[in-house]
Amino acid sequence: MGDTRADIIPSSGPGASADWLALKDKALDVAAEGITIAHAGLVDQPLIYANQGFERMTGYTVDEVIGRNCRFLQGHLTRPEDVAAIRAALHAQQPCVVEILNYRKDGTTFWNRLSVTPVRTASGQVTHFIGIQSDVTDRRVAEDGLRRSKELLEHDLRLAAKVQQALLPPREVTAGSLRVAHAFHPCDDLAGDAVGIVPLSGELMGLYLLDVSGHGVGAALLSVTLNHLLSASADGALLASAGAAAAVVSPAGVAERLNRQFPMDRTRQYFTLVYGLIDVATGRFRYVTAGHPPPVLLPHDGPPLAVGGAGLPIGMFDEASYEEASLTLEPGDRLYFYTDGVIEALDASENEFGHQRLLAEIAGRRHQSLRESIDGIAEAVRQWCDGRIRDDVSLLAVERC
Repeated sequence: MGDTRADIIPSSGPGASADWLALKDKALDVAAEGITIAHAGLVDQPLIYANQGFERMTGYTVDEVIGRNCRFLQGHLTRPEDVAAIRAALHAQQPCVVEILNYRKDGTTFWNRLSVTPVRTASGQVTHFIGIQSDVTDRRVAEDGLRRSKELLEHDLRLAAKVQQALLPPREVTAGSLRVAHAFHPCDDLAGDAVGIVPLSGELMGLYLLDVSGHGVGAALLSVTLNHLLSASADGALLASAGAAAAVVSPAGVAERLNRQFPMDRTRQYFTLVYGLIDVATGRFRYVTAGHPPPVLLPHDGPPLAVGGAGLPIGMFDEASYEEASLTLEPGDRLYFYTDGVIEALDASENEFGHQRLLAEIAGRRHQSLRESIDGIAEAVRQWCDGRIRDDVSLLAVERC
């Protein structure tokens, strides 16, 4: 037979009550937490009991604290709002739990999770307050360390985002009969998208829009690296070498070079790209798409349509090859590039913004300036997802005036 309640609780009879009280006192004394009892009916509510756990936690002996109000544990770094919360609870004769910075006898501090509970008679009168103290210093120190680390990380991310923004080309560029504009809206502090408008030899201008897989610091670092490599001034530039216009690398050649330099098994990431060369004088545009959504042509006198171009994302396969496509912008024509964050933006019902809605936005904004149309499309996407974009939203457009 197992123990019964009668086996555990002392039986009635002489000395039984005293034994039971002694057992309770011993249990309170050996508890790990500090336990105190304050008299609610005496002036300043002094302590009438403190256990050994309180002695261990504070360094004060029981004899030193009996008859004193527990505020002697407070010091100049104790937050006034914590003291006020305890005082208000005692005045209202209500329980409270407060984490308060207290001082030991030797002057060192500790974080005290203090629970105060009133003791009432059968008629409801409060006679005492029981306080239970737990040393939560280690947890608070760890939390403070995590908070400081988070603040430092957020500060660094904001600085990195400023650097990334500084690498962007001007919002609008005019070259000869061409006007180029872009919109760049990261979903986080750092973006995995990159956009470029690069003057090259002769009458050529390089245009690109790319989207690195994933989000966060890794995607942003690759994006910044690619932004550097896809500039005309980069050492060992991918787009052109010093010299005449004949030295400009073809769009397919650029894609193949990037594919060799950034294999996915080394970077753990791939990226999509649309890159092309446009002749400022004639409007002829040679380009390559590598896993990227196809550009949209808006003729000056017709509806928008997606133009040709296909290829594998950069880095996905070592031996991938890329074929160029070409078109010529007539006066009044526009060409739009965009990342999949535009068409895959989701509303509250998980419906995508979609390609047809993008075409409608492009067509409906032909009367606006190029930059106004780009900004308007980006705003339409933002409104579609109620401001909660989940992927970077980037657009680039060129117009032959």
